[in-house]
Amino acid sequence: MNILVTGCNGQLGSEFQKIAVTDTESRWFFTDIETLDICDTTKVNDYISSNKIDICINCAAYTAVDKAEEEIEKARLINSDAVKILAESCKSHDTLLIHISTDYVFDGTSEQPYKENDQVSPNNVYGKTKAEGERHIIDSGCSYIIVRTSWLYSSYGNNFVKTMLRLGSEREFVNVVNDQNGNPTWAYDLACAIMILIQRVDNKVQEIFHYSNEGIIPWTNFAEAIFSIGGKKCEVRPISTKEYGSKANRPSFSALDKTKIKEFSGIRVPFWRDSLIKCIEEINNNNNNNN
Repeated sequence: MNILVTGCNGQLGSEFQKIAVTDTESRWFFTDIETLDICDTTKVNDYISSNKIDICINCAAYTAVDKAEEEIEKARLINSDAVKILAESCKSHDTLLIHISTDYVFDGTSEQPYKENDQVSPNNVYGKTKAEGERHIIDSGCSYIIVRTSWLYSSYGNNFVKTMLRLGSEREFVNVVNDQNGNPTWAYDLACAIMILIQRVDNKVQEIFHYSNEGIIPWTNFAEAIFSIGGKKCEVRPISTKEYGSKANRPSFSALDKTKIKEFSGIRVPFWRDSLIKCIEEINNNNNNNN
């Protein structure tokens, strides 16, 4: 089986690179913007065809939520237009497309965790462009798995956990919003869940799944746990989203219902704090090895 991972140097792509080291049954292809421009139809078609790609895992995305409010066309190019190109190419070459989407396709007005068939209604540019990408995939008629996730973090790249660990060493306190509730997700857990899905589906699948770690918390609780586990003596001061003053609207509640993926694949979804402990241990080990 030949597996292509786009956006290979991001958080999730890096986790797949780690998984690939121990996978002796598949051939893995890892690309970023320098090795494959997914906005170029000809290059995408040539790459998928010449390498006989069976599965394309699209980890490439424009994820700067606030910046997207100003860079609308750039966000749309990566999150929507490029996804359309990938989907149409996968359709032409009988390739399964696994696409990573987001909880931000929802408006956050629900009082219950969002299910896969709930109405999509994004309230910021990032969410709108990701929703457009989902629609392009569905309209293409390709075989696909869309996996929506939330609050992604890992030992790779830039994310909330690594930022808090750094600030926890530099400051006596940090202001963190307390009126946005959702599910933190360790990218390694998500990568493992996707690998299990690959084993469970056939090449005619067309499904949307939700995956995040178990447990619904506000960002303040997440920050407090990071400091506690990371051994940082830093106070978390709760503020409202309005006080924080971000450019993009964010859903106040974006927890995801994992019933479908658990019943379909039989996976056990780890609790958020258990995964956070493992990730921080990995971050510390990486820091020690680099010193």
